Amino acid sequence: MMSFTKGTKKKYKNTSYFSHDYIIANHGDIVSFIAMVIVIGLMFQVTAPVSKLFIMLQHNVTIRSNQASLQDTVNRVGTLYTAGYRDLLTCLFYTLIAIVIHAVVQEYIIDRLYKRLHFSKSQYGKVSEISQLLLFYLISFLWGSNIVYKERLLASISTLWTGYPHLYLSFWFKFYFICQICYWLHCFPELYFQRVSPSEMPERAQRYAINLLCIAGAYLLNLNRIAVVLLVLHYLAEIIFHCSRLLRLAGRRSEAWYGFALWDLVFVAVRLFSVALAGLTFALGLEKNSRDRISIREGNFNTKFIRLNCLAVVCLLQGYLMWNFITFHVRKARQFLETHTDVQQVVSHERCLTRSIGQDNKPSAARLSAVLEDRQSNSREPTAVKCTSGLNRCSELRQRRMVQ
Repeated sequence: MMSFTKGTKKKYKNTSYFSHDYIIANHGDIVSFIAMVIVIGLMFQVTAPVSKLFIMLQHNVTIRSNQASLQDTVNRVGTLYTAGYRDLLTCLFYTLIAIVIHAVVQEYIIDRLYKRLHFSKSQYGKVSEISQLLLFYLISFLWGSNIVYKERLLASISTLWTGYPHLYLSFWFKFYFICQICYWLHCFPELYFQRVSPSEMPERAQRYAINLLCIAGAYLLNLNRIAVVLLVLHYLAEIIFHCSRLLRLAGRRSEAWYGFALWDLVFVAVRLFSVALAGLTFALGLEKNSRDRISIREGNFNTKFIRLNCLAVVCLLQGYLMWNFITFHVRKARQFLETHTDVQQVVSHERCLTRSIGQDNKPSAARLSAVLEDRQSNSREPTAVKCTSGLNRCSELRQRRMVQ
């Protein structure tokens, strides 16, 4: 068996090419090699048609002479595309590209940021996840906002449902959805490549699956207009949230506090706007052109069953996010009240001790910091011990004073 000794920054002694350590340490190079083979296929006449299936967007539209409205759209945005089964090959290739970009960003941006800001080793996993998501959300928000502006989706609210089915997409509109699907697909192998702990894996996999299913479902049902608007709104709240988390990990607690306060407002507003837009689109707008049966050839899925299920998915998802938001703040409020109660107990006990021995009536800063550290570590036992010992000491001093 061949062994690996050189070629990477970390050297592993007697590590085979098929070991987990070698694959994880060099997964970016391995995946980039596979992608490079597909790209090189464009250079040869025999393999070029196959490579184009992976690299280029498929299902472009041929404009006929009787489709004057489509010709005007082509003159404005360029070539039009539709969704189809050959998009699976395109998604496969760009999933590989997403893995390569993830590895490059991790090595040349996040790792250097991690060393410059002097994060602890325990914070490395959080910093990596937050930074990757923040970069993705920021790019997706700017890209989606540009699509909303160029496609004039907010010129009138009725644009979200007028002319359904929205079969024909511009290049950047379709490529946006392809990249969204590929990003959430690549997150699943990254759970292995990033050595995510088994305790965190189910929660992350659930979040990735929800995003993937919602985006892919909207793309296949030709609900791309309402989907891109909802994504832009959702990503705006996520950008603020992850920026605040990163500031808190970097020690900028005052800036992080303002960021979380802004996120509280934006998060609730986004949830309300999302439910309102979904209700207008599925319950009122699309109902005007409702059909009894779906037509796969025409790409028309505007039936009552599909509309109600789409509206239910959006409302349930917004309700789920809102429930997590409320429970998070309730838990934080309880922790704050418990910490405040413990601090007040220690202050009263310290004052009792200082009165008995004739010192200044001031609590010990070391004792208060110990209480706060105990609360941060979610352990109440050390604080209880300190409070009990303070009461015992106070009673002993009182007894001595009475004897004297």
